[in-house]
Amino acid sequence: MTSLYIVDDHLMVREGLRAVLQAAGHEVVGETADPTAAVSDIMRIGPQVLLLDLSLGGRSGFEVLAELQRRAAPVRTIVLTMSAQPQHVAEALRLGAAGYVLKGASSSEVLRAIEVVVQGRRYLGQEVADLAVQALTGEAGADPFSSLSPRERQIVVMVVQGQSSAVIGRELHLSPKTVDTYRSRLMAKLGTANVTALVRLAMRHKLLGPEAG
Repeated sequence: MTSLYIVDDHLMVREGLRAVLQAAGHEVVGETADPTAAVSDIMRIGPQVLLLDLSLGGRSGFEVLAELQRRAAPVRTIVLTMSAQPQHVAEALRLGAAGYVLKGASSSEVLRAIEVVVQGRRYLGQEVADLAVQALTGEAGADPFSSLSPRERQIVVMVVQGQSSAVIGRELHLSPKTVDTYRSRLMAKLGTANVTALVRLAMRHKLLGPEAG
């Protein structure tokens, strides 16, 4: 029996997962939609495996991965997400994820992933493995910023330039809270765990032009 913790912002998904996991003989020791509560619970309870979605309302599962890595938490994390973006797979693995499973997968694949990561190995389904290879070889090639709307791109540039949510809000006639929501969603979409990683990505793709270096 493996002890598991679930982080997903949809209650129905958490309930479905819990039912599948318990029926397979595992123990679900906690669940939440909140990244901050998740890290606190995981450090306190010490589950063996974390099932983590990347999209958590206005926040990102990458926040959880980054904080657990910073704290050297021994939990084995399986990212369970809708995101099939190569850069998301690469960033999740860089931040210590032991597995990456797409939400379209069968329950048997999720159970197999748990079995594999508990043994200390890494689990990537075939489709996910292909995505990881694309990210590593640059075949995903496309500029990750190309999928952003003009407004999203505008906000990314201002964030990378070091402007605060209050300043960005005044400039774009948005509330600081709205800017914060934009920023969290953008970071999740781009697969960046924090502003530093966002800046690195922007510089790598010359988002700010030649003067960005």
